[in-house]
Amino acid sequence: MVKNTAFVFIKPHAVTDKTKELVKSKLEEKGITIKKEGSIEAEEIDKKMLIDKHYYAIAAKATLKKPTELPIPKDKFKDHFGVEWDDMVKEERVFNAKDACEHLGVDSKKLDALWATAKKEKKLVKFGGGFYCGQVDYEGKSIYAFNGFFMEMRSKFVDPGVSIYYYVAEWDSAACSWEDFRGQVLGPTDPADAPEGSLRGLIAKDWESLGLKAACNTGDNGVHASASPFEALAERMNWLGARMDSDPFGKVLIKAGVGKGLIKEWSLDPQVTFGALPIKKSIFDTLEDTDTDYCVALCQMIASFATEQPAKSKSSAMEKEVEKLKAEVAAYQELAKAVEAIQNYVPYAKQQKATPKAEAK
Repeated sequence: MVKNTAFVFIKPHAVTDKTKELVKSKLEEKGITIKKEGSIEAEEIDKKMLIDKHYYAIAAKATLKKPTELPIPKDKFKDHFGVEWDDMVKEERVFNAKDACEHLGVDSKKLDALWATAKKEKKLVKFGGGFYCGQVDYEGKSIYAFNGFFMEMRSKFVDPGVSIYYYVAEWDSAACSWEDFRGQVLGPTDPADAPEGSLRGLIAKDWESLGLKAACNTGDNGVHASASPFEALAERMNWLGARMDSDPFGKVLIKAGVGKGLIKEWSLDPQVTFGALPIKKSIFDTLEDTDTDYCVALCQMIASFATEQPAKSKSSAMEKEVEKLKAEVAAYQELAKAVEAIQNYVPYAKQQKATPKAEAK
């Protein structure tokens, strides 16, 4: 049986030697084995856009894609801002958050402040989950930016000198479910609500003695951990460059018939549709808090509703069948020609009788 394996990392604001000691000892105290650990520096995070891929749904609109590549609901844009989307594109007034900083000549903190102003003035519209557009005004310039809040969030991971410290943590689901791992060992997003003894609770409580520069909050809550075995695979692939066909959980998924292409697609947390009465939901949300065995079963079921047919053996069998049919068709081609010749044959005597009739006309 494949054990539960999560990707855990201490967030940049909390990376100190004392925090590292606390996290490792707490995990081991709960019977969780550290399979691998290490540091990833800001330069690498920035260059490889690791944090952008980690928060892909948000970052896609903020840094990874241009506004013209996004599915903009033009009617909703016009209803909120009173202008046509296409006109704003022509006037070059639409930017993702990264380009907005460059266009306005501001840093991430300033854009975050401008974004907060836009929100306060109700110049912000939500197009979907993690998909926001805001009218940002600064020094005579008025632009439309997407997910402007992300740049400040990103800067916490890419500012010079910062880093994350990660752990690949493994444990038996019989001893601790994934739900308990997140709820009791890690603690909820808001450290103020964290159970006593949870990692987020301990870091929030002892932040000064641990060497943190400021108290924790919902964003800077000390530590991150994967929400499911599948999300952990996606995070190992992103942060550590793990190969899905050599990763323990990845190998089990592939063996269960979930194709590599589908795994790669799902690692970006798309909406998936499945079920006899179709359900459409984020793949990460669908698999959240599941243990490895159940997670694999769910993935297998959801994959059965996808258009991809990942099983190579099935594909090969189909190809062989097609080739066999082609050969059979080819064998009948000569017979078909003979039948056609017989059908088109007109006896010589009939041809002679037909000639006078034709001349009489």
